Amino acid sequence: MVWGSANKKNLLPPHSAFWFKGCRVPFNRKEIAMSRSRSNRSAKTRKAFLLQKPTGAFTPRVQAVGPEHFGIVAIDCAKARSRYLLADFYGRTLLEPTTLAHTAGDFHNAIARIRQGVQQHDLRDLVVAIERTGEYHQPVQRAFRQAHFETRLVHPFTAKQYRQPADPGNKTDDTDLAAIFRATTQGFGLSQPTWPDTYVTLQLLRRHRRDLVFKNTILCCQIREILHAAMPGYAEGFDRLWEAPTALMLARLTTSAQAVLQAGREGLHQLAAAADIPCPRGTLDKILAWAQQAPPGHDQTLILRDILNALDDDRRTKDQHILALERRLAHLVCATPYVLLLRIPGLNIVSIADVAGELGPINLYLNANAITGRAGLMPCRYQSDRVDCPNGPLQRRGHRRLRAVLMQAAANLALYNNHFKARAQLWKHAGKDPRWIRVKVAKIFSRLLFASVAGRQLFPHPCCQPRHYILDKLLTFHQEHRTPPEQIRQDLEAVVDFLPASARADEAQPLQGLLDQQAKRRRGPQPLASLIPLVLARLGRTAVQSTDSESAGP
Repeated sequence: MVWGSANKKNLLPPHSAFWFKGCRVPFNRKEIAMSRSRSNRSAKTRKAFLLQKPTGAFTPRVQAVGPEHFGIVAIDCAKARSRYLLADFYGRTLLEPTTLAHTAGDFHNAIARIRQGVQQHDLRDLVVAIERTGEYHQPVQRAFRQAHFETRLVHPFTAKQYRQPADPGNKTDDTDLAAIFRATTQGFGLSQPTWPDTYVTLQLLRRHRRDLVFKNTILCCQIREILHAAMPGYAEGFDRLWEAPTALMLARLTTSAQAVLQAGREGLHQLAAAADIPCPRGTLDKILAWAQQAPPGHDQTLILRDILNALDDDRRTKDQHILALERRLAHLVCATPYVLLLRIPGLNIVSIADVAGELGPINLYLNANAITGRAGLMPCRYQSDRVDCPNGPLQRRGHRRLRAVLMQAAANLALYNNHFKARAQLWKHAGKDPRWIRVKVAKIFSRLLFASVAGRQLFPHPCCQPRHYILDKLLTFHQEHRTPPEQIRQDLEAVVDFLPASARADEAQPLQGLLDQQAKRRRGPQPLASLIPLVLARLGRTAVQSTDSESAGP
């Protein structure tokens, strides 16, 4: 090729580009990058406009068998009984609306009647559409699933929107059945995936724990009110009243300033020794100083003492139940790839259990946007002609429990993670709303979650500084919760299976250091000294035991 010939394709300077088979090929790096970005943008296909929900469409199945041979069972559920009908896709009623009591015999008769109607009217395909009503629809859904029917759920808001245009101001079970049928034919009867037992158990336990924590909070408020009535100003003298057993136990045994002054230091020592609780000097000084300056308390001291003891016993029992539930939650999380999120500072095993229990298997989500979309963490949009308001308020129509756990995780990251804390401060100085900041952090966290859990990779990210080791963090959790050694070993070995091969050597370093410390002490029972070598062997790291001369003290 001769540059500068009569061909106009060759009039470009040599450093810019050259032509090959009629195509201009870039030569320098900047133009190559620009051309790649243009090709990537052009290669992206526009998102298809969908008229039906992807999980609710069954048009190909209707076309395969014909609308007159496709049946829909619509069920309007209540607590003790339901109402159902059978119709074909055209809306021709095959079985009139019938009441179904929630008993085993009635379920058996209804299923047999539906199967008889399927044979009589030559229905070759069938779906069962059930209106979702809290927990009341689940017995119906389980009964038809066990009978090998395909079940779909219709949201109550959807049924309401399809009922009001046809029957304005008239709401009955039969009009609801007609609305459920219309919503199902238009693709709003959504199929629900079946979760593995691990995730179902995880969801039930984390919701039970959350309920216990809420009840325990109410008990703590009641105990503070009783303490303020009997011993005004006593609870305010201790920053961590619930974590210090001495202060609360002595309050239960005395319940008045006069009783504290009458017992004195020696009497308080004897009460603490009888209750088998520690008695620090600083705590006694605070109690005696309060008693000397305390205002008059309630006259009915004995009654308040009985109430205080009953409430505190209930609180202590719930604390033990919560600790047991947290140990079970940790065991379940270790059986899922969500345990890889422990490497992020600001997240503990309980927060991860909340997220995993409400999110479910990660393979049910196409990308990170599907996570926040299901939670309703997206702005509303109003567009009409040339008016377009794309950044409206949050939709708040998604899964409220999932939204709550994502926002709670975002709040923890904004408080305890250095990276997100710094970014939150910058957004705050820029005048951003605190709610906007939490949603922004939740959005970033959802992308990290999806990449780590779905890809099962520990890729570097600024939020992971300082670095947290997964096994070390899990081991610390079990030590604080006094988990049995056998469960600790099972959880640590389960986590090793999820660790990438490139991260196993790094995860072994803190365990090796802890093993060396255990070997140097050699005092009392050392269960970790027998567990850690097994985990190190699973990591491909041979544990080196210290010799007697190395472990001997000075």
